[in-house]
Parts: sequence; C-alpha cells; structure tokens
Amino acid sequence: MTFTGFGPDASAFLDELAKNNSRPFFEAHRAEYVAAIRQPLEDLLGEAEATYGPGRVMRPNRDVRFSADKAPYKTNASMWAGTVAGVYLSLSAEHLEVGGGMYEPSRDQLERARTAIDSAPLAATQLSEVISSLTAADFDMAGPFLKTAPRGYDRDHPHIELLRLKHYAALTRLPVTASPDEIRSAWKSVEGLIGWGNTYVGAALSWP
Repeated sequence: MTFTGFGPDASAFLDELAKNNSRPFFEAHRAEYVAAIRQPLEDLLGEAEATYGPGRVMRPNRDVRFSADKAPYKTNASMWAGTVAGVYLSLSAEHLEVGGGMYEPSRDQLERARTAIDSAPLAATQLSEVISSLTAADFDMAGPFLKTAPRGYDRDHPHIELLRLKHYAALTRLPVTASPDEIRSAWKSVEGLIGWGNTYVGAALSWP
C-alpha cells in the first residue's frame, strides 16, 4: 500500500502504551497498533527499500533479559532500510526522528572510516562538507562522541572532530503528522552521508 503518513491515532496509541505498558493492554489494542503504526511503517519500508536497499520494521517487544525495567514494549516504533548505510525513521508519541547514515558501525568499519579520514583528503573533505550541510539544515549528528582522539591518532589532528565520531548518522525531528514528502526530503538530505559510508567504509566484517 502507498504510505500516506501517520495520523493522530499513532500518537494516541503510544501515549496510552507508555501509561499501561503491559501485554494485556497491547493485545487488547493490537488492531489499533497495526492500523495506526505497523501498517504505515510497512508501507513506508516498501518505498524506502526500492531506493535504499533491504530493511525491516523493528519489533515492538523490548529485550528485558538484562534490564531492570521489565516493561515489555517499546514506546516508540521504528524502521530502517539500506545496504551498508541507510535511512531511518523512529515514531514516538511526540515526534518523528528521521535521517540516516551509519549508526553503530562495527570495529572494522570504524577503522576503515578513520583511516579514510586520516589518509584520504578527499574523504575527509567530503564528510566535513556533508556534516556542515546537515547541521545547517537542523540535523544533529548521532552521538555520543569520543572525548579525545581515538587510539593511534594525535589529538591535534587537523580532522580530530571527524575522528571523534562514533557514528556516521544524522537525524532531524519532524511532527508526527509530517507529510510523506517531508520524510522523503529528510532522507534525501542524508544521501551524502549514506554515499560516504558506502564508498569509504563498506559492509561490516565483524560485530561488534
């Protein structure tokens, strides 16, 4: 189906779930979840996959095995699509977070990214220009960042701010009721970051 956006029912469901995060509530309102959240996310994923590569809608269940918080469900809903880097959307009761790039790169991906920044002037220049453009367009780079230089690099390195990055992804906030075109525009904005990751980093060889 064609993605037409998220309506107020999506916010209402997530707001109620935050107040009553339990299996009985979720099961009693599963049809509302599917209609207001899951199906629109699946529709959006189908559109994203056609442009950016394979992806998935994240499960609503939380992994509570090692958490003191035993609430069974996430109070946001999200999807991802891409090959190496890609696009992302997270829906909460208050807003959307939309963007993309490369989040939580593996160790070997971080090594290749930092090597490119350090030894390939064009790679460093391109990444710096992409980040400057995104920052000017009200995107935030995903954090946290290293507090100092990564091991093996001088803290006075000319590209130290780039070397301190732990993620190569950027996000902006939109209203829950943002139009499909606004979401597509946000994804278009991060295509430079996606291209940088695909070109200079590549697929993970190990995890994490």
